[in-house]
Amino acid sequence: MTTISNRLQDILATIQSAEAASAYHQHVELLAVSKAQPASAIREAYTAGQTIFGENYSQEALEKQKQLTDLAIEWHFIGPIQSNKTQLIGQNFSWVHSVDRLKIAQRLNDARASIKMPLNVCIQVNVSNEDTKSGVLPDQLETLAEAISLLPNLKLRGLMAIPAPSIDPAQQIAQFAQVRECYDALIRRGFALDTLSIGMSNDYETAISQGATIVRIGSALFGARANVKNTALSTNNDT
Repeated sequence: MTTISNRLQDILATIQSAEAASAYHQHVELLAVSKAQPASAIREAYTAGQTIFGENYSQEALEKQKQLTDLAIEWHFIGPIQSNKTQLIGQNFSWVHSVDRLKIAQRLNDARASIKMPLNVCIQVNVSNEDTKSGVLPDQLETLAEAISLLPNLKLRGLMAIPAPSIDPAQQIAQFAQVRECYDALIRRGFALDTLSIGMSNDYETAISQGATIVRIGSALFGARANVKNTALSTNNDT
């Protein structure tokens, strides 16, 4: 039976090969997406060497954090953010990848005021202009980046995107290249960015070829998600 540890080593080897082939010569972090996974699966991945985990639902994540306080996990929030969840998210995560409007950034900044370390944030950009997808449109990106840069308890690190799914490598490259151009344009404008959070289980090698520094991988690491119905999942809605 393939274990989480086996899958982790295979993914890390693939990431290393993709890094070597990339023209950007960047170091790529694996962010293990653990939504709908039990705390035991996270513990297994941690024991195998994975220390960075991403969650989409704040209440589900907090329950797992309580069960895993003995582990030195770096928690990233990667899901859409509802205003009334900003306090929980701002105080219980090291990173937020999904900031897409100033109101949310301001509320996260206020929530972080009592914590010495600033909250690392990425702006989610919607390069495919999908109505059903979160993210700021590219032509509004610089304005939002400027506003976030003025918030004292947030540190703007880069961009995150979830392009439209495709099995066509050419389309994958085109969409990731759009995100990369947005990222490079902000750097040219003077923003000190170092993070490009793009690529998931089905396209992370392509994302690395276009300069990804974080790839968010769930099913390829943990296997298919179980149809879990628990209190945290059924009562929480961050969308």
